[in-house]
Amino acid sequence: MRWALVKVCLAVTAMVVVAFAVPLGLVVQEMASDRAFSNAERQAASIGPTLSITTDPVQLRKAVESTQMGAARRMAVHVPAIGDSPPVDIGRGRAGERAVAETRRMGRATTAKVSGGGSALLQPTALGSGDIAVVEIFVPESEVSNGVATAWLVLAGVGLALIVGSVGVADRLGARLVRPAERLADAAHQLGEGRLGARVPEDGPKELRSAAAAFNAMADQVVELLANERELAADLSHRLRTPLTVLRLNTASLGDGPAAEQTRAAVEQLEREVDTIIRTAREQRPATGPGAGAGAGCDASEVIRDRMGFWSALAEDEGREVRLAGVDRTVRIPVARPELAAALDAMLGNVFRHTPEGTPFSVDVHDAGDAVIVLVSDAGPGIDDPDAALRRGNDGGRDGSTGLGLDIVRRVAESTGGDVRLGRSVLGGTEVRVWIGLDGRTLGGPGAGRAGRGRRGNRRNRGRASQE
Repeated sequence: MRWALVKVCLAVTAMVVVAFAVPLGLVVQEMASDRAFSNAERQAASIGPTLSITTDPVQLRKAVESTQMGAARRMAVHVPAIGDSPPVDIGRGRAGERAVAETRRMGRATTAKVSGGGSALLQPTALGSGDIAVVEIFVPESEVSNGVATAWLVLAGVGLALIVGSVGVADRLGARLVRPAERLADAAHQLGEGRLGARVPEDGPKELRSAAAAFNAMADQVVELLANERELAADLSHRLRTPLTVLRLNTASLGDGPAAEQTRAAVEQLEREVDTIIRTAREQRPATGPGAGAGAGCDASEVIRDRMGFWSALAEDEGREVRLAGVDRTVRIPVARPELAAALDAMLGNVFRHTPEGTPFSVDVHDAGDAVIVLVSDAGPGIDDPDAALRRGNDGGRDGSTGLGLDIVRRVAESTGGDVRLGRSVLGGTEVRVWIGLDGRTLGGPGAGRAGRGRRGNRRNRGRASQE
């Protein structure tokens, strides 16, 4: 494309230069010829007054030799026979008697070619006797073409400079067009190879800026679609952990025997496969920002009562004491019901997975006016390093953990401007405190929101917990 623009500009400029330079060169040549013959006419006219006075050869010779052309032996005077006087020819004549006679007969100035190169200007002049004398001025070829070669060289130089300059300008304009197009093509190749961060600077001509903006919007949409797909895969896979936890706990009561061992092995294999899916989705997906969980609200009390109906049955089988508080009245929160249920399942699943059987736990809901606080507490061994537990991917695979559970809880809280904190519960074990904002503002206060992150660090920039 760049070379095509250069060739087009080269052709157009060359045609323009030829169209103007050739006629201009011909005009210069014609002007040089007119200048030479005009000068010859003036020289011929300078001897006219002498001829009108006398035709004496001596006087005429002196008059001719006193002129510039006569001194250069380029002037001749042809006087016809007058009465008994013979014709007089002064100076060297080059045109020939026939040309002189023709000029005398026509009575006007003529030119004649001279053998050996050059031309002769024949100027008729009236004598006092009424006869016609002819003044001949020799004009050499060098005077006719004087300055023409220089003018042609100047025109050729100017034309060449215009062509070179136009080629340079076309090359720069072509580069301005080609580089954004090349960047766009390169970014398209990168995106096709899976490098989703490829973007194009929006510069260059208007059309290419529009194409770059469209490409960037398309790339952002692709990244968003892939992120949503991976997020959905990770969340759906993690939700499978709840029934898998029940299956794993139920297999413990099957006793011994080949069938029981095969069942337990199958459950463990299924759990490993689900863990692999969760880890893969977690590693590939981009981090989601606040607002990811925002959507239609729900009644937190209703959702917690519903999920506790499921987990209470499992807790009864394991001999766990369960306490539920603060769910006797409606508590509306700006979180979709499936998102809150997934977060609650993740926290309760951690209790069953990481604490011994018989360990009591509790779920409390508090309405703080501008926020709703959900507390999940247990009497287990607790967490040695809460900060590390909240770092995504810092679990190192401990206890088969995927590190996605608390990340689901964190995303639900941060989507409303809230936060998640880990600490020591009144039961002696772990307490997961989830702050859910009600008005979309960043929450503050002890243990709440992002304003209180100085002690724990920025949750968004941290990883998933070592628990699930």
